[in-house]
Amino acid sequence: MLELQIHPDILECGTDEAGRGCLAGPVTAAAVILPSDFSCSLLNDSKKLSRKRRYELRPIIEEQALSWSVSHVMMDTIDEINILQASILAMHQAISQLKLTPEHIAVDGNKFTPYPNIPSTTVIKGDGKYLHIAAASVLAKTYRDDYMMELSKIHPNYDWQNNQGYPTFKHREAIKAFGPTSYHRKSFRLLPEQLTLDL
Repeated sequence: MLELQIHPDILECGTDEAGRGCLAGPVTAAAVILPSDFSCSLLNDSKKLSRKRRYELRPIIEEQALSWSVSHVMMDTIDEINILQASILAMHQAISQLKLTPEHIAVDGNKFTPYPNIPSTTVIKGDGKYLHIAAASVLAKTYRDDYMMELSKIHPNYDWQNNQGYPTFKHREAIKAFGPTSYHRKSFRLLPEQLTLDL
């Protein structure tokens, strides 16, 4: 069972992102503040959950959270400021959209730019340690998957409905065959070095 949060008895949000390693689509972050009596034995790091379980957990999180928010940062911004900074920007945006102002921020990972006037703690593999970070990981992952499902209808050749923009063999074969779309991250290596693209 994961712990609720780092500091008991204060308003603390957990935040996490999804899509850092993708070749296409946004990086998506979520921020979640859970009530002090929240309990859910099924909630865990979204990467350890099945797709079906993630979507079962999403309405539970949304209904029981004191506040939650999701934010996308798009490809042009990723290309402009780099994926790490874009991930942090997405987390900042999600935190800023919360209806309640947290007293502390728990961040998955080991890199974070301080959020104005709110202390924060980075936690390596925090989505497997704290419920509010795990909840944020589930929301970020499912909302990003939803976004990529919609994009797959516009560009069906890239198999985004199955790979969500990650660098699978089928995805890279489609890039080789059809070239990159406007949703691909131009600053990423879309194909191995021996297969180059004119961008």
